[in-house]
Amino acid sequence: MLTILDIRSKNENELLDLPRPDLLSQGDQKIVEDIIDEVKIRKDAALFDLTEKFDGVRLSSLLVTPEEVQKGKEAVSPALLTALTSAAASIAKFHRHRSPLPDVYENNGISVKHMEIPVESAGVYVPGGKAKYPSSVLMTVIPAKVAGVNRIVCCTPPNAEGKVAPEILAACAIAEVDEVYCIGGAQAIAAMAYGTESIKAVDVICGPGSKLVSIAQSKVRSVVGVPSAFAGPSEVVVVADETTPASWAAMDLLVQAEHGPDGLSWLITDSEEKAKEINAEIERLIPVSPRRSQIESTLAKGGYVVIAKDLRQGVKVVNEIAPEHLELMTEDPEALLPYIRNAGAIFMGNYAPATVGDYMAGPSHVLPTFRTAKFASVLGVEDFIRRMHAISFTDGALEEFGPYIAEIASAEGLEAHRESVMMRIKQPTWSQTDLG
Repeated sequence: MLTILDIRSKNENELLDLPRPDLLSQGDQKIVEDIIDEVKIRKDAALFDLTEKFDGVRLSSLLVTPEEVQKGKEAVSPALLTALTSAAASIAKFHRHRSPLPDVYENNGISVKHMEIPVESAGVYVPGGKAKYPSSVLMTVIPAKVAGVNRIVCCTPPNAEGKVAPEILAACAIAEVDEVYCIGGAQAIAAMAYGTESIKAVDVICGPGSKLVSIAQSKVRSVVGVPSAFAGPSEVVVVADETTPASWAAMDLLVQAEHGPDGLSWLITDSEEKAKEINAEIERLIPVSPRRSQIESTLAKGGYVVIAKDLRQGVKVVNEIAPEHLELMTEDPEALLPYIRNAGAIFMGNYAPATVGDYMAGPSHVLPTFRTAKFASVLGVEDFIRRMHAISFTDGALEEFGPYIAEIASAEGLEAHRESVMMRIKQPTWSQTDLG
């Protein structure tokens, strides 16, 4: 059951005061800071102890050998193997479709060669333990592969037997992960950032996870590249009108809620009758859901239905929430699209539920949460690439632009900057002699 928020009589300023989960409590941040410090100091020993503490198993090795990865691939059903292979192909096809930038910029003797250089190594975090997310392997590893990253490390928590689920190992084999480690939580992020005896540090870390994992990623940004999004607990906003199939909308609200606590499932509609209809469908579906406890825990704190005076007012709520997944299940979703400013990914119409983005559409399902869609983007090839420029000037170009450069350098009090140009165009000022 969703909590009702009737905003029809509210002004724009009042829409800013919307309920949000507290994912950055001081207590949680202290837990993460302690874990990171322990891994930095004790390295592998800390990883073994923390895995026993948080996952309830004592590991004998952190590394999952290539032979174990292959056995995992052989252990899954042919149907799943085919599905993962098809998804991997779709994801790779999307990420290879990039608009190339001009290789060289020319302007009156100035030449700037644009280069994109992949990072040497990347670490991907894949949630695990009680759940299995082979799709997250594909959605994080494949963009890095397309970017040209040489070494890709995957960290994922152990299950109750102290192993990595074969479904995840199969995805690692299909995506050609270089190293797989059976370690999860904030300690995995710390290990990839700072390195241990078993796990060599990486240059970029990405991947979705719990709030502690997401907090850990934010804490290690000073030593490793981390995409700007907070890829935390799952979120969905469904925008509905009187034409929306109630059972479809209700199911899509449960889809993201079944990931567990701290997420958001919001319905926004301009129809009070439709809100009641969808709420009734949710009440009918929850008791028969295999993940009932996770859904109920999410909806208890993060489940709301917003009744707006019209869909334009509803879109203002969308932009304030900045949801990870946004479904426009309306008669004319294209009419609303120009007004959407903040969302991780937008799903258009009744036949594009967020689920298609989770598995097959192509773009990564690692999306900004916790309002970071206001400034951050979906994970992509660009998150594994550094931009570099090789700059050339002809002697004629320096002759033309050198005096301007020298003037600006002098204004900033940087006389060596000025002189480095002026001596090349035979106009040194530190000495009356020609220094060239």
